[in-house]
Amino acid sequence: MVQNLRNKTLPYLSGRFFDGISSGLFMMALPWLMLSTPEMGTFVALIALACTGLSFVLTPFFSTLIDRHSRKIILIGVQVVQAATAGIIFVAVWFGYSSNWLLAFAQLVFWVSSNLGWATNNAFTQENYQPEEYASISGKQEIIMQGTTLGAGALGVVLLEKWGIVDFALFATLASSLAAISYIVTPYQRQLRSNIAVDFLAQLKESKHIFVAQPHFYAFLMLSSLSYPVLTYLGKLIPIWFAEVGISGDWVAAYNIAFGLGSLLTGLLVSRLLKLSNPINLILCSMSLTALALIAMSLSFNPIYLILSTLVFGFFNALNRIARTNWMHHSVPTEQRGRADGGLAMFSTSVQSVSYVTIALLSQYGYTRYGFTLAAIVLISAVAVMYTLAKQKTLSEALAV
Repeated sequence: MVQNLRNKTLPYLSGRFFDGISSGLFMMALPWLMLSTPEMGTFVALIALACTGLSFVLTPFFSTLIDRHSRKIILIGVQVVQAATAGIIFVAVWFGYSSNWLLAFAQLVFWVSSNLGWATNNAFTQENYQPEEYASISGKQEIIMQGTTLGAGALGVVLLEKWGIVDFALFATLASSLAAISYIVTPYQRQLRSNIAVDFLAQLKESKHIFVAQPHFYAFLMLSSLSYPVLTYLGKLIPIWFAEVGISGDWVAAYNIAFGLGSLLTGLLVSRLLKLSNPINLILCSMSLTALALIAMSLSFNPIYLILSTLVFGFFNALNRIARTNWMHHSVPTEQRGRADGGLAMFSTSVQSVSYVTIALLSQYGYTRYGFTLAAIVLISAVAVMYTLAKQKTLSEALAV
């Protein structure tokens, strides 16, 4: 059994590694390269808004697709699309065609496809592993994911100021291709085969009933998932703020490194952390401490203190996400997992859209610095509602599923 676990885990984690290092470095480079042109903060924020808008529209279709087709094939397809996109950028720039709109196109494709890949990975893990393996594979996934964040951040320190889009595009093309190959050789025990007989639109409409059946459970998970749009919000807010006040790109990379270090520590300890309490308590604790980290960021006028606060934010953000994901592994039927994740993704994407409008307005009127305070207020409000939901009997019953 140990040998079988190793045989399917090594290539799978290799795929996640190459995927993470490719998309991490490329997605970090794209907005920074666009921001190298003066007064581009609003443009970058609006492009991010367009990305989230398209993701929102496509999410119901993607989530139903995940519950109908081979999740391994979808993972491979995502990497092929990303490799092709980076390859197109490489060729276009090589032959002298380069513009911020071209970079925006690449960001759009990587953004939307990465969202599909993320949701597919959750469903793939639940389907391809046994319940007793979930905690272990979650820790390994977090270590790989944050290792790639650190790798992209460390490379970013050196490369953001030295590489051009040609270099980044070539790197992304090669790395995404290696990720596709890794997924191809990953053993896959497919469980979903009957859903193809169900009409696509009928299955799409069933998504509503999944959430209506357990309103308190999914409301709690939705509020927990706010940590993701807060993370992506900071990912745009920080480089815009740094660019406005003249802080170098090295600090943007340092932010990614700090976040990765905090989350990597969670990955190393996650098997033990998940045993400390039930998912409800772990999520509440993590969300509360994540909110406190945001308050510290809002008071940090020196980038060094902001980076230190990011370490704490990264640790508890990861714990919140892993606790939520593992709770869903155990509680959500495999045949519904894609649509369950899709509903949460639509909620978080909606919040992302609002957050990017907020960044655009803050940047336009010179109040970017106050973006940290707004994020802290939102998360504190969410935690207050989650404590109320935690008292509901139906939520406690979900722990026993």
